[in-house]
Amino acid sequence: METQSIDLARLIAMVAEEIVAAGRRPASRCACHEVPEDCCPGRLQGVIDAGATRLGYHATGGGVPSDVAALIDHTLLKPDATREDIERLCREAAEFRFATVCVNPAWVALSSARLASTPVGVCTVVGFPLGATTPDVKNYETRRVLFDGAREVDMVINIGALKSGDLRTVERDIVAVTEICREAGATSKVIIEAAYLTDDEKVAACTLAKAAGADFVKTSTGFGPGGATVADVALMRRVVGQEMGVKAAGGVRDLEGLRAMVAAGATRVGASAGVRIVKESHGQVQLASGAARGY
Repeated sequence: METQSIDLARLIAMVAEEIVAAGRRPASRCACHEVPEDCCPGRLQGVIDAGATRLGYHATGGGVPSDVAALIDHTLLKPDATREDIERLCREAAEFRFATVCVNPAWVALSSARLASTPVGVCTVVGFPLGATTPDVKNYETRRVLFDGAREVDMVINIGALKSGDLRTVERDIVAVTEICREAGATSKVIIEAAYLTDDEKVAACTLAKAAGADFVKTSTGFGPGGATVADVALMRRVVGQEMGVKAAGGVRDLEGLRAMVAAGATRVGASAGVRIVKESHGQVQLASGAARGY
C-alpha cells in the first residue's frame, strides 16, 4: 500500500489553526432563542438556501430540496439483515430513487447486481463500526468493496488514535481509504463518530479528512452513543467549507429531522426511514411499515 502523507508539522498547524478559528466563530442562533443548538431550523432560510445551492436544488416552502430522495442514503446496516431484507431495500431504493443504498460489505455485490439498471448507487462501510482496524486492513476492505461494485465508501476513523492526539496515524488511516477511492472515481466519506469527541477533536477530525482528500465528512455510524445533531453538522460544515459534503447519520427518522440537518449544512443524510421521509415530503400518510430499521 502506497500513501502520500503531508508533513506532520504542517498537519498539526492546520488542525491548530482550524481549532482556533472554530473557537472565534460565533454560534449560529435564531432571533427567538438564546440556545445555539437545535434552534428553529425552519427559520434559518439563508442557510437552507445555501445548502440547496450546494446541492443544485431549489428550496421549497418547507425548507428542503424538492427531490428529498436524492439526499438520502437508504440504509440497512443491522448485523442480522437477511438477503430478503437487502433485496427489499434495493427495490425501495429503485422505486423512490434514493441516492444510494448503504449496506455492509457482504451485501455489496448483491446490491450492485440488483441496482445495475437503475441510477441508484451502492454505498458501503469500511472499518465499521468501531474504526479500530489498521490502515492496511481498511485499504484492503476498500479495494474489495470497490471490486464488488461499491461507488461510495464510508470509513470510520481510528477514534482512539484521534483522542490520543496521534494525528499522523489518523491521517494515514483516512488516506488509506480516500486514495483508493480517488483512483477508482468513487466517493469517500469519513465517519468521525462525533458523539465520542470534544468539539476540538471534531474540528481536528474534519481537518484531517479535508487534508486527506475525502469527499465528505459524516457525523456517526448509528451504532455509537449518539447520532447526528444539528450542532455537530453546523460545526463540521464550518470546518470543511463548501467544497466538501457533510453527511448526517444516526437518528434522522422523519422529514423534520432531515430538514434540520439540511438547514445546518448537511448535503446527504443516512437513514433507514427513507421511505417514510419521502412519503412525508409528498404529504402522504405514514404507514407503520415505514418504521426505522436500526440506523
